[in-house]
Amino acid sequence: MKLYHGSNLFIDKIDLAKCRPYKDFGRGFYLTDIPEQADKMAHRVARLYGGTPVINTYDIDTDALMSSGLCIRCFKTADSAWAHFVMNNRNRYFTDIQSTECNTDNKYDVVIGPVANDDLALLFRQFASGMITEDVLIHEMRYKNLTSQYSFHTVSALRFLQKAGMKK
Repeated sequence: MKLYHGSNLFIDKIDLAKCRPYKDFGRGFYLTDIPEQADKMAHRVARLYGGTPVINTYDIDTDALMSSGLCIRCFKTADSAWAHFVMNNRNRYFTDIQSTECNTDNKYDVVIGPVANDDLALLFRQFASGMITEDVLIHEMRYKNLTSQYSFHTVSALRFLQKAGMKK
């Protein structure tokens, strides 16, 4: 399987220390299996931070990854568990890092699931402030066009990514 990372840099070696915290699945290296999504992200990053849009491409043997013994969390859909997981990882004040509903401590080597895009930000804020119930949140999420992401959080997980190329 091919995975893509949109950036403004050619990435020769992935450095997890350079990854930003408070992302959907915690601090990690994020990729997608959708080339167009990576292209959009590359253009966004280049617009925000300067430089030229770059798509870094990686090969991954998903069968080997899944049978590796690594701790992998996979969300098939944007459901209640996924929403809480994302909100907790994005929340700078979330303190229950031992919880299975967050990955701030990198308890999961790899997390796979939908992207919480900008369309969901308002819903998450409304839910967090008590303006809508969890049932309304879940119901409204069904109407959002969500894409996929793969996040790698440990050096052990990164070993499964093989650089396959990059293009501007």
